[in-house]
Amino acid sequence: MNRPISRRGLLLGGAGAAAAVAGFTIAEPDAEPSTPNRKPRPVEYTPVTVERVRSRARGRTVHLAITRPSGVNPERLPVCLLLHGLHGNARGILPRLAPRMATSMNGGALTPFVFAALDGGDNYWHHARLTDDPMRMLLDEAPAWLAERGFQRTPFAAAGVSMGGFGALLYARRRAERDDPVRAVAALSPGLLLSWTLMRKRHAFTGAPQWADLDPLRHVDALRGIPTGIWCGTSDPFITGARRFIAAAHPEFTHLAPGKHSTRFWNTCVPSLLDFLGKYAPVYGADRPGGNPI
Repeated sequence: MNRPISRRGLLLGGAGAAAAVAGFTIAEPDAEPSTPNRKPRPVEYTPVTVERVRSRARGRTVHLAITRPSGVNPERLPVCLLLHGLHGNARGILPRLAPRMATSMNGGALTPFVFAALDGGDNYWHHARLTDDPMRMLLDEAPAWLAERGFQRTPFAAAGVSMGGFGALLYARRRAERDDPVRAVAALSPGLLLSWTLMRKRHAFTGAPQWADLDPLRHVDALRGIPTGIWCGTSDPFITGARRFIAAAHPEFTHLAPGKHSTRFWNTCVPSLLDFLGKYAPVYGADRPGGNPI
């Protein structure tokens, strides 16, 4: 049963503090592109809902948090997975939905899409423990959960913060290895470290070899051809790793600006994050012949 989060709901980040949920709008895709003077009509996002689903991959019940455009037929809406950071969860990761975030979206007729978040634990979104595999949950279980709720089965993109940024890049790699690449991947302050001594403190890997096997910095070629965005504050402890990734991967979008590893910085990134994801989202309703998507 869906349980709506209050209007003092969720922040972009790990634990997060309270923030407004209402007021976020995106542009309705123009059903008549031949009329250039027609302005996109804003579409508000629904309050976040949270459900409990049983994950066999993780060996436990997890939370599935979703926010989607209101006033839009939910059938076949595209989905972006949103991965939380260390010590976070699905209920604390969804973007802060403030009116200023709508500005960039209302500048053009970007297709609406869903944000979906799941509890992934603290193991950097990989199979760190024998009975706990959050990556398999994302790859093999999440599609069915999304389809059951009427959305497109396969997420078109993944985004994440901190540990979730590491996870989003790893998810994009795994999708590419399955010959089913994402359309885009976005990482905010991705948890990329250059030293096993530093990474070992997170107790997420069995040893340096496993970390090296999964570290996106060591597998940049796996994301070739996948539109990638990287955001990081210049005072963030992960800035060195972010710069190293940018230099090696040459992502389509980068945003390095004054800021720390904090929700204050991440919230400033949300408008450009939405623009980036919206650019690569599949055209809503295009796969439903003869149907009006709105």
